[in-house]
Amino acid sequence: MSLDHVEVPKKSPEEAMLPRPMAKSLSGFGYGLAVLGLIAAAAGAFADLTRFKYAYLVGFAWVVTLGLGGLLFILIMHVTKTSWSVAARRQAEWIAGILPVGLLLAIPLVFFAHDIYEWMHESAMHDPILAKKAAYLNPKRFYIFGIGYFVIWIGASWYFRRRSLEQDRTGDPKLTLSMQKAAAPLILLTALSLSFAGFDWLMSLQPHWYSTIFGVYVFSGSMTSALSLIALGTILFQSRGLYGPVSTVEHRHDIGKLLFGFTVFWTYIAFSQYFLIWYANIPEETIFYRLRLEHGWRTVTQLLVLGHFVLPFVLLLSRHVKRHMFGLGFAAVWMLFMHWIDLYWIVMPAWSEATHTHGVGFSWVDIAGWLAPMGILAFWWTYRASRDPIYPVRDPRLPETVRLVQL
Repeated sequence: MSLDHVEVPKKSPEEAMLPRPMAKSLSGFGYGLAVLGLIAAAAGAFADLTRFKYAYLVGFAWVVTLGLGGLLFILIMHVTKTSWSVAARRQAEWIAGILPVGLLLAIPLVFFAHDIYEWMHESAMHDPILAKKAAYLNPKRFYIFGIGYFVIWIGASWYFRRRSLEQDRTGDPKLTLSMQKAAAPLILLTALSLSFAGFDWLMSLQPHWYSTIFGVYVFSGSMTSALSLIALGTILFQSRGLYGPVSTVEHRHDIGKLLFGFTVFWTYIAFSQYFLIWYANIPEETIFYRLRLEHGWRTVTQLLVLGHFVLPFVLLLSRHVKRHMFGLGFAAVWMLFMHWIDLYWIVMPAWSEATHTHGVGFSWVDIAGWLAPMGILAFWWTYRASRDPIYPVRDPRLPETVRLVQL
């Protein structure tokens, strides 16, 4: 079908930016949340430093996995040459842009690591299992690999954001082709680095335990959370009439379908991991689930099953909910919260085991550890949203994305 009849909004980058009052209020909200988060983090660290270290790891992982989900969304959309996601891709660029800030957020973990990770202690060498894993589980490799992960992520996010904004100014279609070519190898690098970061920062909290699909599990949570944030941004801008034909209910529906798909994918990976470990019944593997089915942690496990799968599955199965602003918005906020619960379920039982604390013992310190990284993310997202065009105004696929409305 010819696209000649499609009316594409022709705007300059300045005309596609948020209205000044909205940009100012959005920036103020992000700034306020960041300040609140930093104050809460300081209070939490003062009240219970040991618990705060683990809670901060949860918040750090929540922000970094969100950023990685945004980066992978960009890469996937470029590799598949998808046209419907033009507006959503700009939001993904903002989300992926948190990764350079994530490097700064990692600095406290450098000081917390020795207390969090059992395998960093000298006594670990007396454990025959950990001694055999010492070639991988050692501080030097841990820090070198950590720097390498951020080099890949920051380089990739910077490259795509810079190229995308350059195209806003010049309209050069060759920039799209260069991003397509770069996306394929970067998907491989990002996927591998995400998996190994999951091994290093999360799986090694219980160093006797291992799972060959844990990296895929982290990937599925990353995509679910990033799509949830993209859905919220889309709803915000659509409700103000800022997108016009570039992003409509059809595009919102597509985001909802992807969110539904990755929710089911997360469940498939989570169940596969549990089922294989349950069936093999190897002590080094079953310890992970035994710890999460005792002393009150069973309730959190059940909440994860119901909240991360059953409820969003029932909600997002409906076409009406995926197309409705409030319905999709509620599901998106819920999934962002459940992503935190998922990471809390991975990290905090290690705190319980390390401190010989029986039961979950949920504390406000857990929220404080989350608020600081979340506030920084909110500040960055709102900062970029108030200063960048809210969609790529000269992307060569704009006619195709507008054509979606007419199909």
